[in-house]
Amino acid sequence: MIVSKNWLSEYVALDMSVDELTDRLTMSGLNLEGVETVGADVAIDLEVTSNRPDCLGHIGVAREVSVLFGSELTTPDANPPSATQKTSDITSVQLECDDLCHEYHARVVKGVKIGESPDWLKDKLTGAGITPVNNVVDVTNYVMFECGQPLHAFDFDKLNEGRIVVRRATRGEKITAIDQREYELSPDTCVIADPTRAVAVAGVMGGLDTEISDGTVNVLVETASFEPFSVRATARALKLHSPSSFRFERRVDRHNMDWASRRCCELILEVAGGELLEGSVAVGSAVEDRPPIVLRFPQVPRILGIDIPSAVCIEILQNLGLTCTQHNADTATFTAPTWRLDLTRECDLIEEIARIHGYNHIPEDATLPIVATSKSPREQVGDVVRALLPPCGFFESLTLSFVSEDQRQLFRPRGDIASVAVNHSTRSLENQMRQSLIPSLLHCRRQNERQGTLNAELFEIAKVYLSAGEGKAEAEAEPTMVGIVSGRDFLALKGIVEAIVARCAPAAVLTVDPCELPEFAAGRGASLSLNGRPFGWLGELERSVTDKVELQDAVSIAELNGNLLEDLFEATRTYRPLPRFPAVSRDLNFVLSESVTWSQLSGVVNGAGGELLQEVSFSGQYRGKQIDAGLKSYVITCRFLAADRTLTAEEVEAAVKNILSACEENLEAKLR
Repeated sequence: MIVSKNWLSEYVALDMSVDELTDRLTMSGLNLEGVETVGADVAIDLEVTSNRPDCLGHIGVAREVSVLFGSELTTPDANPPSATQKTSDITSVQLECDDLCHEYHARVVKGVKIGESPDWLKDKLTGAGITPVNNVVDVTNYVMFECGQPLHAFDFDKLNEGRIVVRRATRGEKITAIDQREYELSPDTCVIADPTRAVAVAGVMGGLDTEISDGTVNVLVETASFEPFSVRATARALKLHSPSSFRFERRVDRHNMDWASRRCCELILEVAGGELLEGSVAVGSAVEDRPPIVLRFPQVPRILGIDIPSAVCIEILQNLGLTCTQHNADTATFTAPTWRLDLTRECDLIEEIARIHGYNHIPEDATLPIVATSKSPREQVGDVVRALLPPCGFFESLTLSFVSEDQRQLFRPRGDIASVAVNHSTRSLENQMRQSLIPSLLHCRRQNERQGTLNAELFEIAKVYLSAGEGKAEAEAEPTMVGIVSGRDFLALKGIVEAIVARCAPAAVLTVDPCELPEFAAGRGASLSLNGRPFGWLGELERSVTDKVELQDAVSIAELNGNLLEDLFEATRTYRPLPRFPAVSRDLNFVLSESVTWSQLSGVVNGAGGELLQEVSFSGQYRGKQIDAGLKSYVITCRFLAADRTLTAEEVEAAVKNILSACEENLEAKLR
């Protein structure tokens, strides 16, 4: 926001130097970008943060100066004379999309004479970095830079039927803007139209067909409030940004719209002549009242570290335009002014008190109360994974959440679900929100190969985006995943996954089932479950997948549901002393059907082994001449142990007998 010093001085006395003025503004939140002399004026470039749209006009900056220096603020009354003919007699406004346009005001000035603006108007605009055009257009720009409310002037005689329709654009509808370029509009775009065509892109730019020209005689002045998200999306989609869209994206003060409309007409009468019709045509919803904000005075020293008297706090807030409706020794209730849309909470008021009172009054060694906090399960799971994987040879990666459509297609374990895409001028290609971490990690591995780092072992902990929200819980719409890419084989990576589960949720049961995803090599992929809940995927990628990324080596991947690890995470561990008595091991060689999995066999053995059975491990398998077709041999090792005694052979044999009986009964397994 470029502020003209001469212009600013019309609203507040500037008895201080430019250095002092800019220093105080900077310390209060309006950072100085630069100062430049423009003729007899000084242009001050201020950085206005997105939460302070009230400072996108000279009056808003003047209000800040008046509070900082204790000066009086003066603003124009804006009471232009009007004719007896009413605006509603010759025009109307039809609002068809109240979700995109909250409110619309139209006034008509008849009999204007278009020409060059007077010197005072051109000097003000030039000092603010605006190029003068003609007297009517210059007035709309002047008022916008005066109060922050964008306005637009139409050549009234070029509006078909002399009326306004605020609506959504039709599919494929086009408009030629005043920059003389043609734009194709989407159905989500709000347009200002007459009954037959669009004449402006709402909140962004006017149309060429109805612009003010030398032949303009009658002018319709628009003042409106548009939905910020709609204006932002339209400006980005069309790559068409303007001072108006910049302000609408940050919201405007709807209570100020009628004043801005009257002020604009008042100045048009002054510089272009003509006659203002009585009243305005206004449509839209009512403005909601601002909710009260309670300030607890003890919170001020608790948050700021210094004590500011309650009377000073009230005075600062009232000077900023807040209304104090009640107060006592401990609290005060305020209503924020309409132009301060950012003031909604108690902490907002405390921040206002701090910046006006002066941050320099807060000592560097002020004691602030510190409360110890514990890490959340999400942080603890992240700590475990980051402590486990690097010693195993993995490096953590940080990749973008955006991928191209080709990248998204590389790994789709959830099937063909709709993607979440963004429409942004800077992301014309990679505009898909990732649904898996694996494609990004594969591209990262490829980049490492190209730089001479072969077999990069990578992992990432980040969110994937399965939907745009749509009322779904965060864990369902944007789950946190743990992605791993490696050159190791299936079993080695499975061991890594088991180690993660053992460290995060040692009591959980990890189940590995065959998975026929097309991205996995035949027979080398698995789906994972944790306590019966879907946990992720593990497998070796098909060569056709790695060829698409131009990878040299084979790749195994794993993708785990971090939210499930959080749910099952065990922050504390119960430790038992090392056994004092020897363990007894027995190897059992079962012949069983090919359809029996290791998880089924180990489950039956653990269930039948009793409390003496401490561990069941896989020792080997065999298929060959001595085994009939359709059968296989599994060798398992059972480890028996008692904490209080040395086991006898009879106790071990009894447990083994139970195991053999259960395996024969449930799995038709026979001891070889």
